[in-house]
Amino acid sequence: MKNLLELMGVEPDRIHFSWISSAESTKFVQVVNEIAEKVKALGPNRHFVKQEAKVA
Repeated sequence: MKNLLELMGVEPDRIHFSWISSAESTKFVQVVNEIAEKVKALGPNRHFVKQEAKVA
């Protein structure tokens, strides 16, 4: 899946798979916060940012 998303322009550092039981709410919060921090640090994905048209 990561290879396919990378081929589509999604950077591998934006993808994270983790198995968390519904009984592990603390772990869920921790993982979500860690992933959110990493993605925010990466900034916008340049592949999906709309570019303004250049007028000659």
